[in-house]
Amino acid sequence: MTDKFDKEPADAKPSAAVSKKGGAVPPEAIKAIPVRHYGRWVSGVVVLALVALLVNAFATAEKIQWNAVGDKLFDSSIVAGAGRTLLISVLAMAMGVVLGIVLAVMRLSKNPVTSWVAWLYIWFFRGTPVYVQLLLWFNLALIFPVLNLGPIYKDEMVDVMTPFMAALLGLGLNEAAYMAEICRAGLMAVDEGQTEASHALGMSHSKTLRRIVVPQAMRVIVPPTGNEFINMLKTSSLVYVVSYPELTRSATSIGSTSYAVMEMLFVASIWYLVMTSVFSVFQYYLERRYARGSSRNLPATPWQKVKANLLSFSRERGAA
Repeated sequence: MTDKFDKEPADAKPSAAVSKKGGAVPPEAIKAIPVRHYGRWVSGVVVLALVALLVNAFATAEKIQWNAVGDKLFDSSIVAGAGRTLLISVLAMAMGVVLGIVLAVMRLSKNPVTSWVAWLYIWFFRGTPVYVQLLLWFNLALIFPVLNLGPIYKDEMVDVMTPFMAALLGLGLNEAAYMAEICRAGLMAVDEGQTEASHALGMSHSKTLRRIVVPQAMRVIVPPTGNEFINMLKTSSLVYVVSYPELTRSATSIGSTSYAVMEMLFVASIWYLVMTSVFSVFQYYLERRYARGSSRNLPATPWQKVKANLLSFSRERGAA
């Protein structure tokens, strides 16, 4: 009969220390030392130096009268031009969204005529520049001197196709082609089983679109739609060519008379940045709202991101 030997060597240390009272002593806490990313600091310093050089170059330019920028920033013509820019952008975007939904439904229709007409519309307006479309609408009186709709309406085309109307049609109809593709992608993102289940319950095709498909497609449609509206705010500067007095035209008119061309362009840029920034915030929270149905963890808000970055920076400094 063999004896049982302890497999641990005699000089081996015990796996857990034992206190005088017989209890196990907890192990020492691990001190985690974060990795120091020196490359990040170097690249950050380089980028800040380049930005400082660029700002200094513009700030010390002798031919730029910065006081004129402050004086004309809230000029009545500039404020009115910014209001017209916002008005034409909102109306053109509303037209584009409504017509885009109709075109998307037509494109997905099983009727070959409606599907082909929608495809032709999208092909034409996506294939031609907005600048050219604005000129076509503005000069439509060269082809049709009189707008004759029979007993409904009849008038001279030059009186009907005003700069506002030309700008609205040029921007809105062009935007409808892009919104049609965005809406079509959103509708196709909804599982076909949703439509089949609603039809099995006796719902009509239109009712299925309104209550089942479109609400679920909004999660896909909203983010690019917000981007399209922000792009519309900037694209609206092209209506300058049809003599519509929006922000860019108002700024250039003041610059040509006061010989402060660059200064007024800076004024227009500031107004465009303010408007796009405000609507970017709206777009972010709208996307966050529609993400509730698909994401368990909602994306952090800008303030939460700033707070997290500040906390991480303070922790790195404390660890260092």
